[in-house]
Amino acid sequence: MSSCSGNCSSCSSASGCKDKDPHLKQNEYSDIKKIYAVVSGKGGVGKSSVTAMLASATQAMGKQTAILDADVTGPSIPKMFGIDGMAQADAAGMIPSVSKTGVRVMSVNLLLPEKDAPVVWRGPVISGVIQQFFTDVAWGDVDYMFVDMPPGTGDVPLTVFQNLKVDGIIVVTTPQDLVGLIVSKAIKMAEMMNIPVIGLVENFSYFECPDCGKKHSIFGESKTDEIAAKFGLPVLAKLPIDPKTASLADKGAIELSDMDKVVPVVKALV
Repeated sequence: MSSCSGNCSSCSSASGCKDKDPHLKQNEYSDIKKIYAVVSGKGGVGKSSVTAMLASATQAMGKQTAILDADVTGPSIPKMFGIDGMAQADAAGMIPSVSKTGVRVMSVNLLLPEKDAPVVWRGPVISGVIQQFFTDVAWGDVDYMFVDMPPGTGDVPLTVFQNLKVDGIIVVTTPQDLVGLIVSKAIKMAEMMNIPVIGLVENFSYFECPDCGKKHSIFGESKTDEIAAKFGLPVLAKLPIDPKTASLADKGAIELSDMDKVVPVVKALV
């Protein structure tokens, strides 16, 4: 067999075909070297902010980065980067929008004429859009693509893990004990799909008083180290509650936030 479409149902070869590759092929206008998915077991943990900061920090280190916003029903990446207007297209396909520092972004919010319009689509449609974001977007040369995933272990994670050649995932969590079980589900899903787990990032880990410098555990005692040890994974970073970062994200200037805390995460990837 000289080539494989990845569609086993239409293949006449034996089930043991060694040429079979289930992953989507990049188009001729894309050369994406590494793909990392940023996941969480539940919503509200600041996963999109972590994704934006990782891409910005990697870009600042001289690597061309991109973000595929797979959170189709709750996209927030364009706003964090101050990207407005509709995405453009030419003969090569859809063209990703570009942030002030050069991060390439594709999101469903860049295709909607009204940014506050709800995306009321069923799972198969959402899965198809994510596949098109990969195959029909002329990404160009990209060293690191970050996929901002929706929370949970449903249709979208399945689509990404089955169709994109993901090099690893970063799991974002918060200190609460409640999150432990849900994080475990996300890690176990990645293991089932044979996707390496790079490590954990604890967001909202603490608040540092600007007056006295004392750190306060707003969400209680952290359980992240315990969860990481259970699965033999490293805790790559513990990020504080930072009102300045939140304000910059609201203003579309996430790239101006302090990236020092996420540098250890980037180093684990590059």
